Amino acid sequence: MYRIKYPHLFQPIRLGNRLFRNRIFASPTGCLDVNNGIPTPAGIAFYERKARGGAAAVTIGDCIVDSKTGQITSYQIRMDNPLALPQMSAMAKAITRYGAVASVELQHGGMFSHLVYEQGRPLLGPVAIKMPDVHIINNDGHKVPVSEDGFRHIQEMSEEQILDLINSFGQAARFAKQCGFGMIMIHAGHGWGLAQFLSPRLNTRKDKWGGSLENRLRLPLAVVEEVRRAVGPGFPIEIRISGAEGTPDGYDLEEGIRIAKMLDGKVDLIHVSAGHHESPTASMITFPSMFHEEGCNVRYAAEIKKHVKTPVATVGALIDPALMEEIIASGQADIVQMGRGLLADPDFPNKARMGLEKDIDSCLRCFACFAHSTRTRKRACAINPEIGNEIDFQYSLPPVKKKRILVAGGGVAGMQAAITAAQRGHSVILCEKSGELGGVLNCEKHVPFKFRLGQYLERQAKRVQQAGVEVKLNTEVTKSLALEIAPDVIIAALGARPIKPSIPGIERKNVFKAEEIYKNTNLAGKKVMILGGGLAGTELAIYLASVKREVTIMEMLTTLNDGGNMVQANALAIQIERFNIRLALGTKAVMIDENGVTGEKENRQVYYQADTVIYATGYTPRWEECEKIRNCAPEFHQLGDCLFPNNILQATTTAYFTARDIGRIQAVEYDL
Repeated sequence: MYRIKYPHLFQPIRLGNRLFRNRIFASPTGCLDVNNGIPTPAGIAFYERKARGGAAAVTIGDCIVDSKTGQITSYQIRMDNPLALPQMSAMAKAITRYGAVASVELQHGGMFSHLVYEQGRPLLGPVAIKMPDVHIINNDGHKVPVSEDGFRHIQEMSEEQILDLINSFGQAARFAKQCGFGMIMIHAGHGWGLAQFLSPRLNTRKDKWGGSLENRLRLPLAVVEEVRRAVGPGFPIEIRISGAEGTPDGYDLEEGIRIAKMLDGKVDLIHVSAGHHESPTASMITFPSMFHEEGCNVRYAAEIKKHVKTPVATVGALIDPALMEEIIASGQADIVQMGRGLLADPDFPNKARMGLEKDIDSCLRCFACFAHSTRTRKRACAINPEIGNEIDFQYSLPPVKKKRILVAGGGVAGMQAAITAAQRGHSVILCEKSGELGGVLNCEKHVPFKFRLGQYLERQAKRVQQAGVEVKLNTEVTKSLALEIAPDVIIAALGARPIKPSIPGIERKNVFKAEEIYKNTNLAGKKVMILGGGLAGTELAIYLASVKREVTIMEMLTTLNDGGNMVQANALAIQIERFNIRLALGTKAVMIDENGVTGEKENRQVYYQADTVIYATGYTPRWEECEKIRNCAPEFHQLGDCLFPNNILQATTTAYFTARDIGRIQAVEYDL
């Protein structure tokens, strides 16, 4: 008999009249691929992939119950649109045919229904309030005020509107069941509509719908009752709550326990998350960053489970099957839910069950998925090119001609290209100038909050070998070497070199590039000045501050440059405050000496003392090296940082698709 390594994690569980094949649920993630509130084939494929990977339940996130009063964005599924029936039915079928239970998360945005406001309709909340400095993200990805005076004006929901809202949840649940979904999740957490009524900070009504906890819980309980009437007995209902809001004036875990106790027995699963999406600090509880420990939110579920008989789910920063097994075995929770972890590797459940945990691609918590969806309204993952391209992956044709491929450069892009090409049957040689694969990111893999990056690089290096790639380390691809190998295809992934700014004193012995400091922190003195406030410079600053250095970041822009990754920028800002890192923004470095840096701001010079100066001012692609080998093969591809310095997401995606397309064209031979 086969011995399952994680028996508790893969013990089925019964909720209502449904049997779930294991304890790993795909937590709700918004569809994004939506047309007029209806999911597209790409959206269906996204959720189908999670079911194929072995999740016991797959939940469609952010399904709006009333688009006239509660829609947040234009790319949410509208449960009040009857025209969505065929596609929603297809989505449920795509999930259930792989043995998973299909679920929908029913939601109302309440006072944060941005799209409703954009369309000129009033925002509704527990009470009438005016909220200052609230912004939305428009279709261009820019922050803009929601009103001319910079305030959001909220109207208090009337009794009639509350009853309509309750009814809309019931109608949406009925529609979901009609479409073939096997479970309903009611979203009452993270500061959205129902959570606003739960919050003592936001719900100060004087009637039966506010004030005391019993009154604040009246609306969520009424919604639960209405959903039960709509779907009937035995149909599993899950409710999602924040175990604590995470804000000074919000409810704490003690009150979260009281909320759960009042829900006990009325639902089939209590899904315990945490945090509030409108607070920069509290939102980092909801979406743990690379600076949080594994399973940091389990404590909320574990404490609540002590007080209820209803099964409890936990979510947040869960990517280790051994930890998940311990959570279930020790009784801290009955179910673990995964969001970003199933973007990084949708096959996580299947791999864990087969004991292939070392082959699991763990989420880096880099928030590239958030940044990409904000800019493009499409899914993506830094280390998984399949996400957002699920349909392309399903119908990938094999190459018609196998080729001899030379990959120059063993960084992120080079490794991905080599793996993909070899897996598709090509003969691949990978040459790397240094003594190990991984490229420039190797210098960061020992950083405590970057350990997942190190694991990823190690997995990719092993996959290169397992794919049968011939690896040549300490080997630079020169023109003569390329001609000697005589490949059909050259893939140049030579990376980029750091830009050394033209500043008097930049050649001093107390000045280093970021990579040198990552490799040897002993080079950094007690007081450090970092030139460049991009993600690279800021992350290095946090690392040095964590090892007891006094750090200042000098940046020419008036804000730190987040590279379009606003969620990661938020996580970094919290660490900057935590470690008391000084910021010299809007400041240009004009001189470096042995004791520090002279900066210029608004035509005024300021001197900053520093033992060590580090520049993290961007990269320039290695175009010259590429040109030397461009004409050494019939087919040539240039990708990764040597084409344009970017990020891991762009490197892996372009490398995968470039390599996948090789061999697609076969020349017709003519007798002349």
